[in-house]
Amino acid sequence: MRVRTVLAASAAATALVLTLPASLAVAAPQGAQGAQAAPVPICREGKVTVEASRTDSPHIIHVRVRNNGDRTCAIDRIPTVTFGALDGAAQPVPPTGSRPYRVGAGKAAYATVRTIARTDDQAARVVRSVTVAADPSHRGKAFSARSLGARHGVKVYEPVTTWWHTTQGRADRALDRAT
Repeated sequence: MRVRTVLAASAAATALVLTLPASLAVAAPQGAQGAQAAPVPICREGKVTVEASRTDSPHIIHVRVRNNGDRTCAIDRIPTVTFGALDGAAQPVPPTGSRPYRVGAGKAAYATVRTIARTDDQAARVVRSVTVAADPSHRGKAFSARSLGARHGVKVYEPVTTWWHTTQGRADRALDRAT
């Protein structure tokens, strides 16, 4: 009797999955070719180096994370970028949810952050630091406004960040396309 109940439940679950609309179907990970890819551990904060640097624009920040470990690990596909004591973080463009982003051993990932769209915006706040974390489980690294080329502070209003990319150029182009 117990075997029939399990088989019936299994058949019902299979039928339910087979009747889901295509919009609810879950795709296999890219490159998995039908097989499930092995899970990749989250990068330990001590195994990654986070850097932020100024650009020609005082409102654009380049961010880089390097995996210093000897194995591929994962960070969140959205960098966590916060501003001084302000609440909240830069929002991803295009909008997305959390998902792992693999970074190979010795490899880097890049993102571009825009802190403010219009410099004359009266709602803008000025902060003395920007903190960047490769993953929301990390504390992150704080960068002073001065080190980012903003002697009088970083202006912030509705900041956005790209997802991680394989090159800085790709991150810059993604920000240009999304904003």
